[in-house]
Amino acid sequence: MRTFDWELLPHFLAVARAGSLRSAARLIGANYGTVNRSIQALEASYGVRLFHRSRKGFSLTEYGQALMPAAEEAEQKIFAARKRVEGLDKSETGTIRFSLTPTLAYDIIAPIIAGFSAKYPAIDIELRLTPDVESITNDETDVSLRAATKITDDVVARKLFQLSLGVYAGKGYINDTFPKAGSEGAGLTWIGLPQETDRKIWLSRSPFPQADIRHEVADGHMRARLVNLDLGMSHMPVLFENAFPNMQRVPGTEVTPGPWLWILLHSDLRKTTRVRRFVDFLSVELRKRHKQG
Repeated sequence: MRTFDWELLPHFLAVARAGSLRSAARLIGANYGTVNRSIQALEASYGVRLFHRSRKGFSLTEYGQALMPAAEEAEQKIFAARKRVEGLDKSETGTIRFSLTPTLAYDIIAPIIAGFSAKYPAIDIELRLTPDVESITNDETDVSLRAATKITDDVVARKLFQLSLGVYAGKGYINDTFPKAGSEGAGLTWIGLPQETDRKIWLSRSPFPQADIRHEVADGHMRARLVNLDLGMSHMPVLFENAFPNMQRVPGTEVTPGPWLWILLHSDLRKTTRVRRFVDFLSVELRKRHKQG
């Protein structure tokens, strides 16, 4: 009876997803030649071509398409088995992959990581800063911090608190520019409105509909830095008040409710000591900063 070589499975999936041998090798951190030999060995084992080769890259043949669902199911079972084993870990050592948006990373989360490291020196944090939502069920990350209205993923979700949003500007901007502003904010500057947003509708609903929109930037941390440097005003999380001492809420504006902040983790990791220590520490410190704001 022919047996399947499980070491070839990640290479098959990587090529199917990446569309080329070199891209697949980068995707899984393997050598190009190793991936190539694995695909050849797998095709020899089955006696069929799994991929069409062309100048445009690799695409699945009908045999490769037939194999894909079974390979993905096997991948999920391997991920699940790994998580169950890791869930038995009772030691305060090891590495935790932590995924979060850059907006909160530099000035909110960095001090928390420093405090956690001082308390648990044998636990390492692999920080993954990305605006994308990394999948916990697909083993892309262990713990994730996410701002969302609700969570639909099949994960353990700890609901922390609802983020509050306010209109902020630097002290110098408020003291020097606001007194010169005209009716409905004429002469003032908004920072950071995404280009795809309908500007006219957004401005008409804003506290200063006659202000100009300039210096657009999607990254929340960069937007906060520009506000802190007296370049204009923007909607920012109230959580930032203590992180940026020069940034103040614009007088006369209201705080509005935003999305909820969640900590997400794989269900099989909630009993892992190092993960539980980190999630508990993160929860306490974020709630503390929320109350201070």
